[in-house]
Amino acid sequence: MVRERKLPRRRMPLAFSCAADAFEWDTDPKRRRRGTEIAAGPAPAESLAQDLKMECDILDALEALGYKGPLLDEDALNKAAESGLASQDFCELCIWLSSQIQPLCNLEESISSTNGSEDVESLQLELSGFLKELACPYSTLISGEIKDRLKKKEDCLKVLLFLSTELQALQITQFKQHKGSHLIKNNEIHQEIQKICDVLNISKSSSSSDIHPLPIILSNIESKLKGILSKVPNTHVGKPLLKEPLNQDQMERLEKINDALLSEYECRRRMLMKRLDVTVQSFGWSDRAKMRTDDIARIYQPKRYGLSSKSSVSVAHLLAAREDLSKIIRTSSLDGKGTRSWRETN
Repeated sequence: MVRERKLPRRRMPLAFSCAADAFEWDTDPKRRRRGTEIAAGPAPAESLAQDLKMECDILDALEALGYKGPLLDEDALNKAAESGLASQDFCELCIWLSSQIQPLCNLEESISSTNGSEDVESLQLELSGFLKELACPYSTLISGEIKDRLKKKEDCLKVLLFLSTELQALQITQFKQHKGSHLIKNNEIHQEIQKICDVLNISKSSSSSDIHPLPIILSNIESKLKGILSKVPNTHVGKPLLKEPLNQDQMERLEKINDALLSEYECRRRMLMKRLDVTVQSFGWSDRAKMRTDDIARIYQPKRYGLSSKSSVSVAHLLAAREDLSKIIRTSSLDGKGTRSWRETN
């Protein structure tokens, strides 16, 4: 439904400072809490224009955020802002915005639901604490007498404007973070697929995800594997070590177990690599070795940089493991002749 606007609708700039052109705003983070506003009060006509502009910006932000409440109507929003905390719709909108913001930035303060006029004072306290923790730049909303902070329509519009644009900024930031993590994950998948293609001698042109979509690449890999397996005996690959299929819950548990083991192995590897560095460093203590420090570094450093503290073992290795992996080769104790013997056990 298209609403008539007395002023052209204009999107708010989405940034954590939530700067509004209707006010002189201090965007310096060191002074952000201070929130400088226009010292001299605007003329009545200018004040009305500022209120109308804020209403348009608030409605735009609420639509973008997916708000479905009654204050999407311009007249309803105007009346709710005039009533302030006496309006149940205004209070519920503040509570809804705060409930969306809190989990995105792990705030300690929160705004609870109200049960009528008797909870207005507690709502004022909670809203004040919430705005302070968010570093609200409007000084009139976080300082002075609490009961006088939301008596003016302009201040009520400021609250809604700040909370709605702050929520937009947080959602955009979170989206970018998730997008970045997905790109990293997709890059890891692409690297694994490329390794498979290299092992199977599938040309890079046919395995590049920039040219062919993933399903086509996997289809090429499957066709290549079937062709190779058809040329070898049935017992060549061997039976899988894991014979039962895994459901989603079991896969998630295996991932957690694998992550815990990887963390433990990484700690051990770091310790062993440190021991290796110390041992090699001790070789250079003698006078004879000091003369060949460059030779030692030229031989040792390339091999050392090739070592990684992180393990590459994943659940995929478990799924691909065959029965022969369960056979452990170890040394036994000394036999009667004083020599070591080898044995293989399952």
